[in-house]
Formats: sequence, C-alpha cells, structure tokens
Amino acid sequence: MTDPATATTSRIAAFLGHNEAFARDHTPLPLAPPTARLIVLTCLDHRVDPAAFLGLRPGDAPVLRNAGGRVTPSVVDDLAYLAFLARRVFGLSGPLFEVAVIHHTQCGTGFLADDAFRREAAAATGLSEPTLAATEVADPFATVRTDVDRLLHAPLLPREISASGHVYDLATGRVTTVVDARHP
Repeated sequence: MTDPATATTSRIAAFLGHNEAFARDHTPLPLAPPTARLIVLTCLDHRVDPAAFLGLRPGDAPVLRNAGGRVTPSVVDDLAYLAFLARRVFGLSGPLFEVAVIHHTQCGTGFLADDAFRREAAAATGLSEPTLAATEVADPFATVRTDVDRLLHAPLLPREISASGHVYDLATGRVTTVVDARHP
C-alpha cells in the first residue's frame, strides 16, 4: 500500500482530466461587470459552494472566500478596487453592486471561541490570537450582522455599494436572509 504522504501522483491529476472535458466546450467570457451585479463573500470551507447553492454561473458574480467569510481589511480593499473598476473601466454609475455576506452553520472557525484552542492555533500558525478571534463564526446569525455593519461603515467603500447578510445551513442546504440589502 502506498503511503499518501510519499505518493508521487498529484491529488489534482484526476481533476485535470475533468478540466480537459470542460475545456473542449469552453467559451471564454469577455471582461465585463458581473451580470448579477453581485459579489459573494463566504467561507473557504470545502462544504460551502456558492455556485451550487445559489446557482451561480461563470460571469454572474465574483466570489471572495476566507476563513469564516469575514469582512477583513483585505476584503474591504478588494471591494474598493472592484468598485473602482466598475466605475473607471466599465463606466458604471448609480448602484454598483451588492455584497452578499454569507456565513454558515458548523463553521470550523467556531473552535476559535475556545481560548485554549485559539492559543494553540496561534502558536501553530504564527497568527495572533486577536487575528484568529476576528475570524470566529460560532453564531453565524450574529457574525453576519456584524460583518454587514462593517461593510456599511467602511470608509473606503462608496455609497453605491449595498450589503446584505445571509446564513447557509449545511444540514438543510437553505440560505436564510438575516440582513436585507441596504446602503451605507
């Protein structure tokens, strides 16, 4: 039996075969604003696939992912740049896009609510405990409200952006709206 740690076959090899099939029928999309005028911010958890549970198709919406799907300074920077592109490159005016913040149940960042676990994670990763604590999603209904509020009060983001908050339930596959779309 081959030890997975020393195997020479890449784990992506089978998926590259899927890519070959995809590429045969691929039609490239032109550079353009997302057709849905939506940006999805969600968790990097492999069980969370917004293309699947929202029915997104290529060209519909950019998807930003990080631990917990949290609004971080980096996310705000990315959104400010996307707003700049929308206006400068694509000539959009008026409402630019909605940012849908989607947290989920059973998030692995919930373990960070435990002080001892967070300390151990900080030691193992080199990230500070406050940085790790900021990614925690133990109660997605509460954290999604916090993150929508962060977006609505981010000075770098133009008023032409709206934000909404949602929770994806891993057990049922349903998305619940917690905060309706609103502008700063």
